[in-house]
Amino acid sequence: MAAKIFPVVKFATKVTIAGGALYVAYDSGLLGGSNEGSVALARAKSAIPPAVDEWMKYFGFELPATPKIEFSPLDAWNSGVQKSIHALSVAPSTVGDYTKQGLQYVKDLSK
Repeated sequence: MAAKIFPVVKFATKVTIAGGALYVAYDSGLLGGSNEGSVALARAKSAIPPAVDEWMKYFGFELPATPKIEFSPLDAWNSGVQKSIHALSVAPSTVGDYTKQGLQYVKDLSK
């Protein structure tokens, strides 16, 4: 009997955790528009450092300072998108070139 109930309880627990995470994300505005996302990010930036400080005092250890990164994710994302689109745009000619090389190789082998 317990062997049949355990998978059901396990699945129900997973669904409950996933549903709770989805509810919290929706309630905090993470699944809304960009304005709601910006507000949620501002709330997180103001709430997380005090919570981390409180937990550090509670557990009695100190975290290292956060490194400053001189890197713009937007620039990297744009260059990544540009490279991906470029690769997709030259893919047909590249496949054609590889096909010609492959056919030539097979012809050379058959001689």
